[in-house]
Amino acid sequence: MWLVVAVALVLPLLLGVAFLTVLERKVIGAIQRRVSVNVVGPLGLLQPFADALKLLTKESVYPAHSNKALFLLSPVLVLFFSLAGWLVVPVGAWFGTGLLDVKLGAALSLALSSLAVYGVLLAG
Repeated sequence: MWLVVAVALVLPLLLGVAFLTVLERKVIGAIQRRVSVNVVGPLGLLQPFADALKLLTKESVYPAHSNKALFLLSPVLVLFFSLAGWLVVPVGAWFGTGLLDVKLGAALSLALSSLAVYGVLLAG
């Protein structure tokens, strides 16, 4: 049951970020008086899915003298720790509390989100 709730919490969050990116690109295009995202789908609403498909099918390029395992692990760490802060957000009627019930939920959320910096450091 907790896995369903976790997916129900994370999926709208990721879709919201994707469509806010489309909105940002449209606003920036309007500010710069140029055509913005309007090619993929009606009003450009399928652009996030096209971007995700492009990202998944791109050729991987690794730095010559890097640890490939750490280079591939770093984006996963950033995403994991960025989303882990949402564990303490109350999800309403399913549990009455968040997915993780702790007394210092705000402190845990800040601590988990601050660990995402280590993924950036590992990528460098």
